[in-house]
Amino acid sequence: MPSRDEVSYFGAGPAPLPTPIVEAGAKAFVNFNDCGLGLGEISHRSPTANKILENIKADLTSLIGIPENYEILFLQAGGSGEFSAVVYNLVSVWIERRRKRAEAESLKANPGADKTQIDELVFQRVQKEVEKELKLDYLVTGSWSLKASQEAARLVGAKYVNVALDARKFNDGKFGKIPPEESWSLTPTKREGGKGSAFVYFCDNETVDGVEFQGFPKSLEAQTGDEEDERLVVADMSSNFLSRKIDVSKYAVIFGGAQKNVGVTGITIAIVRKSLLPPQTATPPASLLHRLNIGGLPGPIVFDYATAAKNNSLYNTLPIFNLWIAGQVIANLVGAFGAQKVGGQEEIANKKAALIYGALDKYPQIYHVVPDKSVRSRMNICFRVHGGDAEKEKDFLTGAEKRLLQGLKGHRSVGGIRASNYNAVPLRNVEKLVKYLEDYATGQAE
Repeated sequence: MPSRDEVSYFGAGPAPLPTPIVEAGAKAFVNFNDCGLGLGEISHRSPTANKILENIKADLTSLIGIPENYEILFLQAGGSGEFSAVVYNLVSVWIERRRKRAEAESLKANPGADKTQIDELVFQRVQKEVEKELKLDYLVTGSWSLKASQEAARLVGAKYVNVALDARKFNDGKFGKIPPEESWSLTPTKREGGKGSAFVYFCDNETVDGVEFQGFPKSLEAQTGDEEDERLVVADMSSNFLSRKIDVSKYAVIFGGAQKNVGVTGITIAIVRKSLLPPQTATPPASLLHRLNIGGLPGPIVFDYATAAKNNSLYNTLPIFNLWIAGQVIANLVGAFGAQKVGGQEEIANKKAALIYGALDKYPQIYHVVPDKSVRSRMNICFRVHGGDAEKEKDFLTGAEKRLLQGLKGHRSVGGIRASNYNAVPLRNVEKLVKYLEDYATGQAE
C-alpha cells in the first residue's frame, strides 16, 4: 500500500491538496480547536464560521489584490452553476439599466401620467430593446466555454447569444488555438457605433483542451471609463485561479470552482464588481422580468449575487468545512510568498510547466503536444503518445502507474494524456514525471 508521499497525482479535478492541510483537515473534521465538534457540524451562522469567512476574504484580498469596489462571494454548484448565474445576474443588470433610463425619460416626456401608464411605457420600450439589442458575447476556446455558451442559449434563447469566437473554425474543427483578436466578432459598444452586450465571457484556462489565455485580451480593455459603455468581462478561472497575477479591476466577474487550485468540491468563489449590485444597480422588478419572459428570469435565488452579498454568503447553508480548507490553502500561499503574493506561486507554476513541456518537446517523434505553442496551458498539459496510438497510450499509462504517477489519462471526450499541474503538485512530483517521460522516450521505462 503506497503512502501519500509516494504517489504523484496529476488528476484534473478534484485535484491534490497540500498534505499538511489534508492532515489538519482530518483533525478539524473530528474536533475543531478542541471545541468538541467537527467543522462539518458547526452552524454556518456561528461566530466560528463568521471568523473563518472573515479570514478567507482578508487573505484572498491580500494574495491577489482585490480592490475595495469588489465583493467576494462564496457560493455552491461549481463553475457549471456559474454558467447559469452570470446569465441570470448580468442580463438582469442589463435590463435594470435600461429600465431606469426608460423610466426617467418616460416621466419627463409624460408629466401627467400615473404609475400604471409609466410602467406600461417602460415595459414596451424595454421589451423592444431586449428584442433588438440584447446580446451575450462568448469566446469559445474549449469544451467548458462551449458548455457555458450552450447554457446561455438554453436559458435565454440562441438568438441572444453571440459566439464572437469559435476557435474550432481556425483549427480544423478542433480546439487548440486562439486566433488573432481582430478575427473576433464582438458586439460593438456605443463608442464603436453599437449598443454593447450584456457581458463578454471567456474561460481563462480550458482543462479538457489544454488551452490558456496568455494574458487579458486587448480588445476587452476598458476605453472610456464609462462602465455602461464598456464590456463587462466575465472570466471562468476555475482551473488557473491563484496560479498567476491578475488585474482584478479589468473584470466584472471572476468565478471558479474550488476543487482545482483552492480546496475541495463544494465551494465556488465569485468576485463581483460592486457597481453590479444594489444599491448601485438594483434588481429589476420580478413582475417586469416575468412579462419580458426571458429565460425564466428572475433566476433561482441561490444564484442571485445581490442576495448572496447582502447575506455575507450565508443566505443558505454554506459548507464551512470546505470553506475552511480553501481558507487554509489561501493562508498558506499568503504565508509562503509574503510580499511576492501570488507572483511567487506563478514562478513555481511556470517552472513546473516548462519542465514538462521541455521533456515533451525534446522527443517530438514520441510526444505531440495538442494545443498550439502560443496557447499552451500551464495547468493542464495535454499531449498524445505515438500519434495517439490507443495501445501505446495505454502502455504509457500502465508504465506511469507502476511508478505511482496517477491521474494522467486525458478527458474522456478527447482521450490522450493530460498532466494537470495545479498549485499543490510539488516540484518533486513534476520531476518524477519528467524522468518517466525521458525514460519512456528512450526505451528505459519498465
